[in-house]
Amino acid sequence: MTEALIEQAEETIKPPLTSVGVIGWIKTNLFNSWFNSLLTVVTLSFLLKIIPAFIRWAFIDSLWISTGAECHAAGGACWSIIPANIRFILFGFFPYDLQWRPLVAMILLVSLLYYSQNRNHWKKSLAYLWILGLFIMGLLMKGGLFGLTSVESTSWGGLPLTLILSVFGLTAAYPLGVVLALGRQSKMPAIKIICIGYIELIRGVPLITLLFMSSVVFPLFLPEGITVNKILRAQVAIILFTAAYIAEVVRGGLQGISLGQYEAAESLGLNYYQTMRLVILPQALKIVIPPTVSILISAFKDTSLVVIIALYDLLKTTQSVLSDPQWMGFSTEAYIFIALIYFVCCFSMSNYSRRLEKELHTGH
Repeated sequence: MTEALIEQAEETIKPPLTSVGVIGWIKTNLFNSWFNSLLTVVTLSFLLKIIPAFIRWAFIDSLWISTGAECHAAGGACWSIIPANIRFILFGFFPYDLQWRPLVAMILLVSLLYYSQNRNHWKKSLAYLWILGLFIMGLLMKGGLFGLTSVESTSWGGLPLTLILSVFGLTAAYPLGVVLALGRQSKMPAIKIICIGYIELIRGVPLITLLFMSSVVFPLFLPEGITVNKILRAQVAIILFTAAYIAEVVRGGLQGISLGQYEAAESLGLNYYQTMRLVILPQALKIVIPPTVSILISAFKDTSLVVIIALYDLLKTTQSVLSDPQWMGFSTEAYIFIALIYFVCCFSMSNYSRRLEKELHTGH
């Protein structure tokens, strides 16, 4: 009888409204102490002052389809700078009537990346699919075969150049970083010294220095009449720089593997290559997924530094548009657009890494 009354009381008595739902969350997280309450009030006051003005500037008084002269006469944001110059911002100096080719190449690259994120597709056929996709992308960008007009790489620019430098740079830097990490852990003194020297040397200089060396210093060592494509030189500099940082992250993962794992592999009769491929690296690389993705995201954003060596990536094409007197003074709108593109790319990488961590149960 008593138990029945207790159960009935539990069913009828509900927690106060100030402890559950939205009100309960606000009380617990925003007004749980005098200091947090003060911060909440100050923050809300700041937002109430800034947000209405921003909304008025960005949406109410803004112009979306207009000329530069009309934008200068208006008081709001001039989003017209984006649709009026979108093709140059995205494709740079690529021939106007051939810009469908880099567009198709970008769509193909994004499709391959989206398809590859599913671990069920990680088979040998995926490697062949990437090889075919890379060939088609190179053919579309360069041309010269199957009736496609040849386009020099000096005309490449905008978003395709940014994606090429970032995707292929990160793809090549990751395995190189793993090799460097293994070399630094090697028991062979010569290999260990070389890897340590390389990693510490590259990590001791900024990426800008490597880009300048690839653009200015490296050509001085080439025989007369021999040149190396500027995009290729920048790509190699990005790969070498990113690989050094990845190597240190992977080395941390290798140090996190217990000695028992090595002993277990040795008891099974596995050699060094089999031990690393089947036992050690799968565990080490899972451990360091978060810091590795942080390095990759930073490297992706750092590709914008190629602007200093006169490569017309997404940032450089946008700056070129802003140098047009018709669109001067609207850098805020243009850079917000570029920032959104970078945000979508970086957020996609971060979101995928979290999902991959969950699938691999790295937190357990």
